[in-house]
Amino acid sequence: MAEHTRGSTEDHSPDLRGLRGLREEYAASGLRESDLAPDPMTMFGLWFSDARAAGLHEPNAMVVSTVSRDGAPSSRTVLLKGLDDGAGREGFVFYTNHASRKADDLAADPRCALLFPWHPLERQVRVEGRAERLSREVVAAYFAERPRGSRLGAWASAQSSVVAGREELEAAYAAAEERFAGGEVPVPDGWGGYVVLPEVVELWQGRPSRMHDRLVYRRSGDGWATERLAP
Repeated sequence: MAEHTRGSTEDHSPDLRGLRGLREEYAASGLRESDLAPDPMTMFGLWFSDARAAGLHEPNAMVVSTVSRDGAPSSRTVLLKGLDDGAGREGFVFYTNHASRKADDLAADPRCALLFPWHPLERQVRVEGRAERLSREVVAAYFAERPRGSRLGAWASAQSSVVAGREELEAAYAAAEERFAGGEVPVPDGWGGYVVLPEVVELWQGRPSRMHDRLVYRRSGDGWATERLAP
């Protein structure tokens, strides 16, 4: 593990003065029960369209939170890449290396949470559900659409493993380039994807004086029940 020491007495401490006073007054919109679509995936689609139309940077970026085998939580940002599993089930799709920490967590406990933080719209979407692996056919179809560099990167990176330095990564990428020079880049055996099947979907809309709107869909049998939460 690399060790870091200060090379001078110069103060590089961040300026955190006034941190407690940092706040925004949310007043862009509101969310009422009459605004809700009959199901959360339709409603998510409407809000996602708003995020794209507003020009948000990577509106499909979502935080995925998991819990390890010994109960330690962890979060990371990934990209939403679909809204169904290719077999008719609606959910939130992302791709990753099955040797990654998130994949190891999901193997132990498939329950997870997602968060879409659309700050410029004063909105958040929270999802609680269970992750299931996508079929190899669905994974292969998506992998073929990725840029060649990203496909090579999937072969070069043993995601979440410790490496000696940047040079090791660059050497692994160069080896992948040489291995597949002039040919197709297939899906690595340890690479795949998940669909998070939602059980709870919360829509959060900022309102003045911190009286935010929080409307929640909860799975109820074959349908959905909705309720409002206090902010």
